[in-house]
Amino acid sequence: MKNSILRLIEDRAKKWRVILVSLIAIISFSCKNDQKATSEEIERIEIREQGSFAVGGKVVSTPGTFDPVAHGFFNPSNQSAEGQTLHGDHATVFYQIPTKAKRLPLIFWHGYGQSMRTWQTTPDGREGFQSIFLKKKFPVYLIDQPRRGQSGRSTEPMTIRANTDDQLWFGIFRLGVNNEFYPNVQFSKDPEALNQFYRQITPDTGPLTIDLNISTVSALFDRVGPGILVTHSHSGGQGWLTALRNENIKAIVCYEPGSNFVFPEAEVPNPIPYLGGELSARGVSMETFKKLTKIPIVIYYGDYIPKEKVPDNPGKEQWRAALEMARKWTSVVNQHGGDVTLVQLPEKGLIGNTHFPMSDLNNKKVADLMNQWLTTKNLTK
Repeated sequence: MKNSILRLIEDRAKKWRVILVSLIAIISFSCKNDQKATSEEIERIEIREQGSFAVGGKVVSTPGTFDPVAHGFFNPSNQSAEGQTLHGDHATVFYQIPTKAKRLPLIFWHGYGQSMRTWQTTPDGREGFQSIFLKKKFPVYLIDQPRRGQSGRSTEPMTIRANTDDQLWFGIFRLGVNNEFYPNVQFSKDPEALNQFYRQITPDTGPLTIDLNISTVSALFDRVGPGILVTHSHSGGQGWLTALRNENIKAIVCYEPGSNFVFPEAEVPNPIPYLGGELSARGVSMETFKKLTKIPIVIYYGDYIPKEKVPDNPGKEQWRAALEMARKWTSVVNQHGGDVTLVQLPEKGLIGNTHFPMSDLNNKKVADLMNQWLTTKNLTK
């Protein structure tokens, strides 16, 4: 009898222990979920308005009368152009405006061979500048310039070649040489990240026309109003030229400009030679040039840019020339009363950045540096 009572007590004790452990687990799980929810609440992006539109462009037409039957309406690849029109050479813009947005939007313009993908999710799947700056409450506008990406409808024909050139861009974009990454590079070593990176390269679908790009982005600022232009690489020089045309550009943030530096006609420096070519600048009147002295400008360059000539690395060489020209340009603009800041990221303790610091592993630190500059210039209200 005594043993039976003891066994009953032990059985009930075991059941209560199981119940107690289960309750602890439920409470712990609930707390973790609450913490996760709180974290997600902090990281949430609230969008007040978003959408997309085309801006700029033109319409070309072919004389004649359109006849859908006679012209092979049901075979669009083999029909007469008579009496038909083509809408092309526009830019495509995707925008998001967060709740409680700052006054000045950020207008992001990609570089050569790129599209708005430059500013979106990084190749290794992290947040890009689009999300990072939405969380900082900036309205964000992303551009696909004419004849690129979603703006592929060109009014002028061009042959698109399917060249095998991944390793060329691997070097030009300063990830490394051939297939070998540079030491301490801020790019994911996951093969899928490199696969995604290569797949964001996109060709021109028509001739690359600088004045077309400038006039189209200027039309965007006419539509949006005052804003901050953020450029990368090839759009860097085009950015200065757009600012000469449109006073709605209130500041420029430029990542690694490589061409189209603008100087007063009497102060154009000699071309800077580099392995495989030379970098030239263009001249404009002093009256026109002075427009660049009216807005704050910051230029950022990453890592792996040599101070001296490198005889066996054309990828590094062209950026050595670009940085040298950027120094000359910064000096001249500031001598004429401008406000240009030139920043080399390694000097700020950011080591290993490629030609794409906006999508490198430390892109949040790069974004913070940009936001600090915007704040010092009273552009974050």
